[in-house]
Amino acid sequence: MEQDFVSRVLAVVESIPPGRAMAYGDVAAAIGSRAARGVGQVMAYYGSDVPWWRVVRASGHPAIDHEQRALECYRAEGTPLKWSASGVFRVDLAAARHIPS
Repeated sequence: MEQDFVSRVLAVVESIPPGRAMAYGDVAAAIGSRAARGVGQVMAYYGSDVPWWRVVRASGHPAIDHEQRALECYRAEGTPLKWSASGVFRVDLAAARHIPS
């Protein structure tokens, strides 16, 4: 993976304010790319030192197998959430989406 792509993705993720979120595709678009899956790969391999929970799937759901840790962070930051009747949550991207300037 190109190091410039990695550093640009991580810079965008670091700029997401607490309580806000971006979808993988939003992060890609912010760096002039359409590579949402590439953003996912960057987050999987290099994202542990940035606020990874602020990057979600297009549906607003957090990264698979990281839901509980993400929920703790969302609650601490006051991130708007939506809950299903079955108790599954997702980030309310209509309220929480960060659009970099």
